[in-house]
Amino acid sequence: MSERPLALVTGASRGVGAAVARALAPTHDLLLGGRDTAALAALSAELPGSRPWPVELTSVTEADVAGIDRLDVLVHSAGVAILGRIATTPAEVWRRTLDLNVVAVAELTRLLLPALRAAQGRVVLINSGAGLRANPDWGPYAASKFALRAFADALRLEEPALRVTSVYPGRIDTDMQRGVREQEGAAYEPDRYLTPESVARVVLTAVSATPDAHVTEITVRPSAGPVN
Repeated sequence: MSERPLALVTGASRGVGAAVARALAPTHDLLLGGRDTAALAALSAELPGSRPWPVELTSVTEADVAGIDRLDVLVHSAGVAILGRIATTPAEVWRRTLDLNVVAVAELTRLLLPALRAAQGRVVLINSGAGLRANPDWGPYAASKFALRAFADALRLEEPALRVTSVYPGRIDTDMQRGVREQEGAAYEPDRYLTPESVARVVLTAVSATPDAHVTEITVRPSAGPVN
């Protein structure tokens, strides 16, 4: 690694995480977090100044962050979306959703706080429109994203030296969205969704804000309008 700022991006093997990594690569060294080691290695080969950071986020430990003494940017992009009615959704789904979408985010952030404080760093959380409103069949996912919003708000107040941004995108053209549309029994319409690169540009805007500016929340929607 060089003397450039260091960014860690979770969910970097594909989708929004990979797009964020590519957007940050011209100005930052990168730790590419995720479970798909082959995909991380391929992206790392594409981006000079990056290296894979294979990790199981739901069981991250101090050993995983050993050696990260200064961290300028932490982007939380990993997540899971499992749809279902409250009446038929078992506790296992709630636990799995909250564990990855909230608990893992909180624990990784906690472990990296010394490094983030050393850099007066920036934390970006990829939330969702579901973090602002809940719809039928989206109970566990929306609950996790509302909790993620609360986590970001609390972190911002408890760690005033850091800059904390919640990003609330609409539907995005990703593998996760394909899975969501399958669960909804609906057609996949990528032309009506945001691209991962559009969301990555929003993240870059927050990360590159001037020292006098603290970008706390950004909402971005597809220009094609609502998708049923």
